Amino acid sequence: MAEFDLDRCFKKAELIPAVVQDVHSKQVLMLAYMNRESLQKTLETGYTWFFSRSRQKLWKKGESSGHVQKVVALYGDCDDDTLLVLVEQTGPACHTGSVSCFFNKIV
Repeated sequence: MAEFDLDRCFKKAELIPAVVQDVHSKQVLMLAYMNRESLQKTLETGYTWFFSRSRQKLWKKGESSGHVQKVVALYGDCDDDTLLVLVEQTGPACHTGSVSCFFNKIV
């Protein structure tokens, strides 16, 4: 992936939200958080890496399940504090087995 200035994303906080969307269906698959290291690994490998707030460590999406996310495009928002990650998803994105983590309709 192309060279990117990571500093611009981490001026306000050490963690930034990353919205993950299926590049083909446009369905929002999940929301996770990235720190500098996970974003760097994502850019280097072409697959999504995140920072787990509960476990306080890096994790590669699909590391244990095999349901990996190949990055097709990565966008920063207008404030440089949120990412949109377009991916080719292998298998379900949610740890529950659902295609998307957003399946609990509220209204």
